Amino acid sequence: MRYIEFGPGKAKVSELVLGTMRIAQMQPKEVATLIETALDAGVNAVDTAPIYGPSEHIIGEAFAARPGLRDRVWLQTKLGIRPHPRAKANYFDFSYDHIIESLENSLRVLKTDHIDSLLLHRPDALMVPEEIAQAFQELHDAGKVIDFGVSNQNPAQIRRLESYLAFPICANQVQLSCAFTPMLDASLNVNMENDASVMRDGGILEYAYDKGMAIQAWSVMQHGYFGGVFLGNPDYADLNAALDTIATEHGVTAAAVAINWVLRVPGKMQAIVGTTKAQRVTKSAAACDWEMTREEWYEIYLAAGNALP
Repeated sequence: MRYIEFGPGKAKVSELVLGTMRIAQMQPKEVATLIETALDAGVNAVDTAPIYGPSEHIIGEAFAARPGLRDRVWLQTKLGIRPHPRAKANYFDFSYDHIIESLENSLRVLKTDHIDSLLLHRPDALMVPEEIAQAFQELHDAGKVIDFGVSNQNPAQIRRLESYLAFPICANQVQLSCAFTPMLDASLNVNMENDASVMRDGGILEYAYDKGMAIQAWSVMQHGYFGGVFLGNPDYADLNAALDTIATEHGVTAAAVAINWVLRVPGKMQAIVGTTKAQRVTKSAAACDWEMTREEWYEIYLAAGNALP
């Protein structure tokens, strides 16, 4: 397993992160075993969020079931997505009151006295950076949150927030996979007259690299925006063939190759893997035991249907 240095305290955090969006039907003891299996494979990072249904509660019960387990885990949660009381949709809330209330509730259900990393979950068009900074500072001073980050925000939004904070934004959680590459397409098609050349995100990868900010890739097995899994998908036959060939050469699974592809992007890269199967965590962790060549990386990029200038 490889690790990054996260935040000003340079916490040792695994490149692979165990995502818990899909654990709602699991029992706490099963989740405890899943986390322990991840730890045995070197994965010490666990990511959750209140919007993931009972996930935080189940993790808290898992910690209670296995004394000492919480102390071995780097724990990250998020806040800001709320179910709308009338509209059949969620909405976003980065108000001071909600930040404090949500975090306090997360601490209670997770059965912990602190969160290692707290992310703002997607952008809130009504966010007031002064309010966020006040809430973050109070939580930080009280020792309830060590580091802070964002999710799916562009550099302009991050810069605005950072200008009011006494500490850096440490992570940006964004969608990235070998079959979802808009952040990379723009950097490869500079000054071109094609759709891929349009930089729609303001340079997320470039900004993160310059700031030493972690990029936490989610949906690393998905194509499109929640389009489905590309592994074994006949619409991605060329991509699967390339993944399988490289997997055979390295003695790993195709999934581990797909994860390795994401982690090969320069910077502090992390990949969130949302499996509920302990054996898949172990096999996915093999993605962090080697580094693919440039030739392999570009082979996969092209096999996914992309073109180079």
